[in-house]
Amino acid sequence: MRTTVIPAQVTTIEDKIAGNLNLTQILILMVPVFWATIVYTLFAPSMRLALYKFPIILVVLFICLILSLRIKGKVVLDWLFVLFRYHLRPKLYCFDKNDGYLRTLDLPVFENKPVKLLDRKVVKNEVKIITAKFNLGDVIKLDNLLVSPKYTVSYKSGRKGGINVAFEKIQK
Repeated sequence: MRTTVIPAQVTTIEDKIAGNLNLTQILILMVPVFWATIVYTLFAPSMRLALYKFPIILVVLFICLILSLRIKGKVVLDWLFVLFRYHLRPKLYCFDKNDGYLRTLDLPVFENKPVKLLDRKVVKNEVKIITAKFNLGDVIKLDNLLVSPKYTVSYKSGRKGGINVAFEKIQK
């Protein structure tokens, strides 16, 4: 009685079509048949035997026989595809520090434009920023005030986010 071992992983098993040959091996072995008919019909003298046609047919036959052999359970043609993919991939990998992976990106913030409702005009209040210009003498006086033991500096936050700075003279 013949017994067959059923593997646990069915997807890794190749389908055997004829004997011990799978589909790729059968297709590889069919190439010399088609090649022989092309050589016999198209090469001069067409549809007749000539001595130079035999070596052309035999070379393709031997190449296809070698490609259809199995080495370590894989067809030689599969091994060649693996080698070609290995040699075609890049061998030098460059690290790019400007890569965005795991980095904080400063993306621009877009403002929402006001929507016009019932043709009302939107009036924008212009905020004027007052910039004071100080000369070198004023900066030196301020530095002397901050360092001086006669005065104390106090900071208080204002209602609208401003800050009030006060200099008070220390009384003894």
